[in-house]
Amino acid sequence: MKFPFLLAATFFIGAVTFFQPTPAQANLKLCNKTVSRIGVALGYKDTKGWASEGWWNLEANTCEVLLEGPLIARYYYIYAVDYDLGGSWGGKAYMCTRDKVFTIRANKGCTERGYQKTGYFEVDTGEEKDWTISLSGPQTSEAKAQ
Repeated sequence: MKFPFLLAATFFIGAVTFFQPTPAQANLKLCNKTVSRIGVALGYKDTKGWASEGWWNLEANTCEVLLEGPLIARYYYIYAVDYDLGGSWGGKAYMCTRDKVFTIRANKGCTERGYQKTGYFEVDTGEEKDWTISLSGPQTSEAKAQ
């Protein structure tokens, strides 16, 4: 009589453990809320200094994780290009880019090193560990936490 009870109790405890919701993953994510395909470059400062990376290619109305894990900086920088309708999202924070896929360390001397000097817009995450940036309409940007 004890065996079926122990078996049922073991199954119940295992099921509860197995079906526990996992905590949300903290990331820096970008959502393309336009009708176009876009290319995205990201700038940030980490423990090794300044870096810029690109290109993430996002279809219309999709999202992509740009950095996995809890955010370590308050400010991140975005430059994006609308492949279908033209236009871009940028700003006054200058960092390096190039036409092909890139990871570039340091944000000074871009042209001297053979890169383009590009204006990124600043995203203030307020030191949150998880953040989603949404791009809509050409030449506009909005950033919001999730």
